[in-house]
Amino acid sequence: MELFSTPMIVCAIVALFAGSGIGILLAATAIRKSIARKSEQLLEEAKEKAEVFKKERILQAKEKFLQLKTEHEKTTNERKREIQRAENRIQQKEQSINQKLEDLQRKQKETQSLQNDYTLRLDHLNKQKAELEKTQEEHVRQLEIISGLSTQEAKDQLIEQMKDEANAEAMILVKDIIEEAKLTANLEAKKVVLETIQRTATEHAIENTVTVFNIENDEIKGRIIGREGRNIRALEALTGIEIIIDDSPEAILLSGFDPVRREIARLSLQKLVTDGRIHPARIEEVVKKTEKQVEQEIIETGKRTIIDLGVHNVSPDLIKMIGRMKYRSSYGQNLLQHAIEVARLSATMAAELGLNPKTAKRAGLLHDIGKVAENEEELPHAICGMKIAERFKEKPDICNAIGAHHDEIEMNNLISPIVQVCDAISGARPGARREVVEAYIQRLKKLEEMALEYQGVIKTYAIQAGRELRVIVGADKVTDAESDRIAYDLSRKIQTEMTYPGQIKITVIRETRAVSYAK
Repeated sequence: MELFSTPMIVCAIVALFAGSGIGILLAATAIRKSIARKSEQLLEEAKEKAEVFKKERILQAKEKFLQLKTEHEKTTNERKREIQRAENRIQQKEQSINQKLEDLQRKQKETQSLQNDYTLRLDHLNKQKAELEKTQEEHVRQLEIISGLSTQEAKDQLIEQMKDEANAEAMILVKDIIEEAKLTANLEAKKVVLETIQRTATEHAIENTVTVFNIENDEIKGRIIGREGRNIRALEALTGIEIIIDDSPEAILLSGFDPVRREIARLSLQKLVTDGRIHPARIEEVVKKTEKQVEQEIIETGKRTIIDLGVHNVSPDLIKMIGRMKYRSSYGQNLLQHAIEVARLSATMAAELGLNPKTAKRAGLLHDIGKVAENEEELPHAICGMKIAERFKEKPDICNAIGAHHDEIEMNNLISPIVQVCDAISGARPGARREVVEAYIQRLKKLEEMALEYQGVIKTYAIQAGRELRVIVGADKVTDAESDRIAYDLSRKIQTEMTYPGQIKITVIRETRAVSYAK
């Protein structure tokens, strides 16, 4: 007898499968419920995050709206102020025009009155002239009877006598006129030059070969150098400028003789440091963009210069060359500032001498254009500038002024010597060029040392750029009369021993101080 029969085994297997199915069904139901609960939780969390995101976006939109509103109000207020200033200027011009019209009408009335008075006086003089002619004819007839000579004979004798006297007086007068003309010519020439210099004042800033690039902290130096110096080598290769990074706190030196390249290097470094991405590919991209920016700035500088000076119809290539002057220097003097000053000096001097100031101004602006020629020729800069001006169809007198301002060619018009003189004036101003600065400082020191040689002098100060010397003397050592003598003697000594433009005012100061203390 078998222990388990086949039907029992089948029933057991069926029961086992039924129990497993029921267990799987119960487990699936529990899993579905758990998934449903998690889905609801995720949905709630998503709704909460969406609500928070919505609120943040609304707040950002409000902040942006307030910012735009503030900028709009600021722009609107600025425009209102500009409009108000323009209205004020227009109102002032209207008042000035009305005042000039009133003055003109008053002068017209005065002129009419003077004209009527002149007509009456002229009629009266004509009548007196007719009466005088009749009286003279009567006197002539009486003289002919008395002298026994005819009018022609008496006239001939008188003419001969007057010729001799006139020749003698004329010789004396000619000598006096020649001497006076020489003196007057020198005085007038000095007056014109001094007035021109005083009316054209320009500040001088000496350029050098080093630009200082300031940084916020020294950590940026390492980023500029880069790994194994790749960044700094890329910068130096692309800009042609030596970048000096040493122990100087928060500073980097850019060294090079070309100011345009130094400016490109400075602007490129500024952009790289601000952006924060410093690597060779980025450096090359920034340097190329900066070169285009500097090129555009050169053109804008040239345009602003000719607009400020009122010089019109200038070739675009010449405008670009004028802009390049901003980045050039001559003996430490900025070339563009020097050209602008020579242009203004030339215009002022030409106006004083009755010549065309616009032509003189144009020639003065272009006189050093040969120094910025891109294709350097083996010629003096004056001749090179003259050839450039001729190529761009400038007038012959302007071309001659450019080529002759250093006596390379012969001058053939009056504008040329004016440009030459004004070029010398601009370069000779105190502080304009390095060589002149040294002589200028020596002259000031010599002025003070000459005053210290007098007995009783305590201190000396050369002020007003050497145009005034103040001498302080001791009240117990020098009297008032001796102060006058010191001022006079010092002025004579300076006049005989020194060479200087204009005049120097000597002021001797003598004061007495009474000091007491209340305890």
